[in-house]
Amino acid sequence: MKTFRKKYKIKDNQIIIDLPKAFDDISNVIVTIEEDMNDHQKKINMMKKASKDPLFLSDVKEINDDFKFADSDTL
Repeated sequence: MKTFRKKYKIKDNQIIIDLPKAFDDISNVIVTIEEDMNDHQKKINMMKKASKDPLFLSDVKEINDDFKFADSDTL
């Protein structure tokens, strides 16, 4: 299976992809569009939102409870 990954700028809600020569003999591909989360402010906003999310907070509590005795163990 061949994989090609590259960031693209969106212009007029369109993306034009020039595939590398390695894809010349391939007639079908799967395209997945993901938002680029490298924007620092977006990450900060997501962390702020997670800090108030009840499901996330219950998961964190459960993990802390699982490891509370391990933290007190000595090596």
